[in-house]
Amino acid sequence: MDSQTQAEPKPEEVPSNETEEERKKKIDDWLPITGSRNAKWWYAAFHNVTAMVGAGVLSLPYAMSHLGWGPGTVILVLSWVITLYTLWQMVEMHEMIPGKRLDRYHELGQAAFGKKLGLYIVVPQQLICEVGVDIVYMVTGGKSLQKIYNLACGDCKNIKLTYFIMIFASPHFILAHCPNFNSISVVSLAAAVMSLSYSTIAWGAAADKGRQPGVSYASVASTPTGGVFNFLGALGEVAFAYAGHNVVLEIQATIPSSPERPSKVPMWRGVVVAYIVVALCYFPVALVGYYIFGNKVEDNIMLSLEKPVWLVIVANAFVVIHVIGSYQLFAMPVFDMMESTLVKKLNFKPSFKLRFITRTVYVALTMFIGITFPFFGALLSFFGGFAFAPTTYFLPCIIWLAIVKPKKFSLSWFINWICIILGVMLMILGPIGGLRNIIVHAKDFKFYN
Repeated sequence: MDSQTQAEPKPEEVPSNETEEERKKKIDDWLPITGSRNAKWWYAAFHNVTAMVGAGVLSLPYAMSHLGWGPGTVILVLSWVITLYTLWQMVEMHEMIPGKRLDRYHELGQAAFGKKLGLYIVVPQQLICEVGVDIVYMVTGGKSLQKIYNLACGDCKNIKLTYFIMIFASPHFILAHCPNFNSISVVSLAAAVMSLSYSTIAWGAAADKGRQPGVSYASVASTPTGGVFNFLGALGEVAFAYAGHNVVLEIQATIPSSPERPSKVPMWRGVVVAYIVVALCYFPVALVGYYIFGNKVEDNIMLSLEKPVWLVIVANAFVVIHVIGSYQLFAMPVFDMMESTLVKKLNFKPSFKLRFITRTVYVALTMFIGITFPFFGALLSFFGGFAFAPTTYFLPCIIWLAIVKPKKFSLSWFINWICIILGVMLMILGPIGGLRNIIVHAKDFKFYN
């Protein structure tokens, strides 16, 4: 009896009709990054503009007031050149391995450093940048809505920033359920147009106002130590204005590719157009704003303009529309990471229900952190310094040296090492100003006050 029980055969496993390759393709077709590959070059252009140009462009004149004409202009131009170069490297490396597309930043890291180490190096930094930017945009959108309310209705009851952040978050609970990059193209295009519009309003209205009487370009710091901290904080603000690298491979993944016409051709065309738009936004705002107002410029140039009120309201409305699009653009790779982990590692079934829950939780979490820490921008310049500088300024150069292996002491080798050294210096110096701002803001802060 016992021997019969022991010898009882195990039930046969039901063979699956679906091969591993078919299952993988089915999942890739469902995930947001690889779900649609029919984008055009102009999609890449406005996606990159939306990702790159943040509402922080309005604080560039203030950053210039702490840097001065010489260092400020050099840092502004140098950041533009270096980040364009590192973006070109990433576009080139997207299909550098024959027969494979590196659709995500961490896949590029894995190709250079190995499967595990590549994940450990890239994913934490990418998440700090993308989730951090989304939280900052929650606060930025809320503050812009609050400014519109205060300007349009000066005699109305004062409403706390918390409620405006919640109002700003409300459309994201709907937009977050757009399945992939191509499905948010209209939102991203609107955001790109808005970024160019409010930047033009900022420097155009400043130029129309004319150079202010008694304008000065001397340092406003009362002590040399204060001047150094202000300089480092401003250095971070200018350098971290170029943060689009964290989504560039994910944008390129949406473009079709073939051996005859690889995706890097339309992608690079889109990047060049985007960088021209970035220059048209950044340089006039920073230089004209600083020239007009000097060291008395506010940390948001719109506050310095004051009048006409209707124009400031319009500009703030444009900022709101822009950060709505930017939020979605930076959230999409995070959605992809979460959904990939749930489906591939934890074996959840790809479904609308899974997507609905994960994305709703993400939007709610970023809203909650934005409400809790409305000075999160200072936190980001501190923690982000350890992530923005590497992912934008020197990690692409290190990966280029590992994959392409240019000849030692060649021009390419020297350029990459110069970018690496400058990027590491930025990573060390940038967060110092942010740390001081955290201390200044946090000492008098009360939660949910």
